[in-house]
Amino acid sequence: MSTVVVAIVLFAAFLHAAWNAAIKVGENKFFNTVLITSGAGLVCALVLPFVTQPDMASWAYILASVVLQIVYFCLLAAAYRVGDMSQAYPLMRGTAPLLVAVGSGSIIGEAVPAMRWLGLGLLVLGIVGLSLLDQTANQTIKKSQGGRFSTHFLALLNACFIAAYTIVDGIGVRKSGAPAAYTMWIFLLTALSLISLILLKDRRAFFNYSKGKYMLGIAGGSCSVASYGLALWAMTLAPVAAIAALRETSILFATAIAAWILHEKITARRLAAILLAVAGAIVIRHT
Repeated sequence: MSTVVVAIVLFAAFLHAAWNAAIKVGENKFFNTVLITSGAGLVCALVLPFVTQPDMASWAYILASVVLQIVYFCLLAAAYRVGDMSQAYPLMRGTAPLLVAVGSGSIIGEAVPAMRWLGLGLLVLGIVGLSLLDQTANQTIKKSQGGRFSTHFLALLNACFIAAYTIVDGIGVRKSGAPAAYTMWIFLLTALSLISLILLKDRRAFFNYSKGKYMLGIAGGSCSVASYGLALWAMTLAPVAAIAALRETSILFATAIAAWILHEKITARRLAAILLAVAGAIVIRHT
């Protein structure tokens, strides 16, 4: 994997951490999610007419990805509503690469070398460790408003959907012949679906909440499109499992954002987990 591809995927990881943080800091996580996906959809709608369109063979994958991503965004908002980002984000993003590695081998037919498995293992251990090792004094598992689902359950369930749409898009983007348009159609159709859902359920509350927050949607949506678009572009040049794993180093950027901007304390355990994840990324880089 070339240095340029690695650098681009790491930049995509940073953008991903940034828009997730924008969802978490808001009062209503689902409304923030819809704002950001709507911003992403608007950006894509403006650009789509000017880019090469995806091949018809990729449209089944686009539609499948949209369905998976609608569920992903709903679970993302739910996980952030019931738990801390530092708890949910590492579990969602840290577990997915291992699932992608298993799925890409059996579905796509990509072989995963032994050293890459080692790198994946280190990366997953480090990222998940950021969630599990550095717990605060409050060890009570937060429940959703209905009291049915824990943060860990929602995060791990969402990891399955992350892995699913990553594999689907890893195949679809290669069939499309147009990574940019492939990505934009997914974001546009996902945005239209979510905004339709919110207009049917909570139109008035959403519009009241959205006042003065339009730039959040545009900025967060732009980061979201760029993050995933760059990752999909990289998947056309390198193995899907390796790109998926490197992209999940976004948790390292999320930790840095928390420390620098939110002034959260970085404990020795958290630092050890970060170094473990970095070691995994380095191993993946050289396999």
